Amino acid sequence: MSLQNSKSAFSRWLDVMFRYRKHSGSWAWILHRLTGLGLTAYILLHIVALTGLLKGEAAFNEEMRLFSSPVFLFGEWLLGALVMFHAINGVRIVLIDFGNGARYHKQILIFVYIFSVIIVAGMGYLIFRHI
Repeated sequence: MSLQNSKSAFSRWLDVMFRYRKHSGSWAWILHRLTGLGLTAYILLHIVALTGLLKGEAAFNEEMRLFSSPVFLFGEWLLGALVMFHAINGVRIVLIDFGNGARYHKQILIFVYIFSVIIVAGMGYLIFRHI
């Protein structure tokens, strides 16, 4: 049995991913998928956190105090970053797929990155200004 056959499908996939020459569109695709996975994980965490409502008002209020700590505020800012990039990049994908955006793919992608950074920085200011 050769070494290639003994590798798992995941390690073969990793080999291909690290050898593949990534262009700007490839990074946008990867980031879009990763932000989607992050948002999915958040939804599951959000549902678990809402089960505090079943434990009564005092337990829920205690959870809310915990969620207003600086660590969770940073997580909230990170969540906002995921949402903003995913949404703005989603608009880019629609423009490219249904409009004539493929011709301006790189310019639109640069706009997505710059606009996302500006929005996320603004959210950071709003979230952390009172700390």
